[in-house]
Amino acid sequence: MQQLKYLIFTLTLICVLNSAALAATPLVVKASRYLDVQSGEVISPAVFVVEGGLIAGINPQSLPDDARILELGDLTLLPGFMDMHSHVTLDYFNDDHWTTAPVMETSADWALHGVKFGLEMLEAGFTTVRDAGGFPGFPDVALMRAIDKGHVVGPRMFPAGHYISITGGHCDITGFAPGIQELGPKQGIADGKAELLKAIRYQAKHGVKVIKVCATAGVFSKGDSPGAQQYSDEELNIIVEESSRHGLKVMAHAHGSEGIMAAVKAGVASIEHGSMLTPEIVEEMKARGTYYVPTIHLNDLPLPPETPSWTVKKNEFLKPHVENSFRLALKHNIKIALGSDAGVMQHKDARLEFYAMVKRGMSPLHAIQSATVNAADLLGVSDRGQLKTGMLADMVAVSGHPLEDIQTLEDVKVVIKGGKVIKGD
Repeated sequence: MQQLKYLIFTLTLICVLNSAALAATPLVVKASRYLDVQSGEVISPAVFVVEGGLIAGINPQSLPDDARILELGDLTLLPGFMDMHSHVTLDYFNDDHWTTAPVMETSADWALHGVKFGLEMLEAGFTTVRDAGGFPGFPDVALMRAIDKGHVVGPRMFPAGHYISITGGHCDITGFAPGIQELGPKQGIADGKAELLKAIRYQAKHGVKVIKVCATAGVFSKGDSPGAQQYSDEELNIIVEESSRHGLKVMAHAHGSEGIMAAVKAGVASIEHGSMLTPEIVEEMKARGTYYVPTIHLNDLPLPPETPSWTVKKNEFLKPHVENSFRLALKHNIKIALGSDAGVMQHKDARLEFYAMVKRGMSPLHAIQSATVNAADLLGVSDRGQLKTGMLADMVAVSGHPLEDIQTLEDVKVVIKGGKVIKGD
């Protein structure tokens, strides 16, 4: 028995030492070209030296003698994509009980869902995601920590934890009998100043990286109006003010015009969905630098056959407004960041958001910027979003030229996160 224990210990130590040695070895990534996403310039060749998870050099005159060489051939390198509206731990469309999941599953189930779906998103090219909230218990925060520690493989995460919602609102768990899943401030369901302060402080205590507020009603919850404002102007101001004290930005789910404008004036960092924008709203957003996260590919998707009638009705009502809002946002040149709402569709299909925006009039470069430099700006980080010396070695490689055909981004050949090859080695 002692010999077996010694053998296991020795083999484990060898694996650890080999992994450490591999991590310490410089990586040189070679491809035909790379895209400078800031300028839109395509630069050839593309030779990147990666050390310690960072880009240490680009097209240098000489390479480290001990470097590992990754020859990619005729591919185009880009920064890793960033999805600013995902639900990594949710599985709405892949499960036969998605309407009752809140009372049939636990936070452990949702965290395990996230292990699978996080890897799917990473392999699709999304090296960073802003998670827009999930069911109670902080499964997204647990997933973030597991990924950061290297226990599971997934994208870098900015989790929202629990949605902040009024009692009975869009982001509360509704439709069940009284006494079933009755939530309070610790689960994000809060009314009035005192409860909102408690809810946000509890979120901050448990490690969220962003606050998600449901400023209006929505499509997938019960109710007749998807756009009705749910928090008062005063409550929205309290949410943003208290979040700011904790260094947390606020993302606001908002469909209806009044709720969108109230959230913008309260100082949220981004409007999610923004289905019913108006010229007055976009001018206010432009003046304040508020981001629009359109989740526009959802407008192309059919609802599953078991979708409740109230959801179908509201979805059909919003569709033309969604199209008008996107055109309006492009016309007024407000800040746009890519968000897929993955979880309300297949997680790997977050990649389809690029084409969904381009076919509606956005330029390919603008679409790529929405998932790179714009997303980094929205997150408030300066260590990713471009292929530059000193930045994180998060990169993807695709065939062809994405500025000529945006759909090349739907078939990512290589994914590298922090200098580690995730896909395509």
